[in-house]
Amino acid sequence: MGQFVDAALSFPTVLFTFLLLVIIAYWVLVVSGVFGFDGGGDGDGSEATGATGLLSGLGLGGVPAAVAVSLLVVVAWFASLVGGTLFTSTPALVAVLVAALVCAWACTRLLVLSLRRLVPKERVPSRADFVGRMCVIRTRRVGRDFGQAEVTSADGSSALVQVRQTGDEVFAAGSVALIFAYDSPGEFFWVTPYDAELDPDRPI
Repeated sequence: MGQFVDAALSFPTVLFTFLLLVIIAYWVLVVSGVFGFDGGGDGDGSEATGATGLLSGLGLGGVPAAVAVSLLVVVAWFASLVGGTLFTSTPALVAVLVAALVCAWACTRLLVLSLRRLVPKERVPSRADFVGRMCVIRTRRVGRDFGQAEVTSADGSSALVQVRQTGDEVFAAGSVALIFAYDSPGEFFWVTPYDAELDPDRPI
């Protein structure tokens, strides 16, 4: 046990021993609920944003920053511990430090590439998400060149969108319509009258 402690507190392992203790304390606090774990890996402050950008530049993005940093520290500590026990001369220990950093980056990159497949990608909302949803007409009429409606998205937020119709139906303000298509060049939605009697999900 004494030899292990001496190796952990010797150069170059000692450079990573303190960081390893910080990492262990952090994850203990996360598991105990004292700290919240940011699964997105993006912090609110400029320091966190800079760290995330640095990790992405090293090819370690795509996973929470805490995970990538933890892997880097653990691998670097283990590699330096092994190298420090095998070599004793100062030039060799300096080489061990460099090799530990390179090994930590390479191993962490391989692990990150594997973890990226397990992390669900955040879906980017788009206007096409409104297609198939009900909307409430907010203008006195809806024609082929004019009309607005309010639509509620899946997360509960509402938006005022431009709508058009292809027929001659009369849409009064406050009436309900069905969005059935989106016109990208014109940036508006096509709507049709909504008949509640034809809704298969309506309560009987």
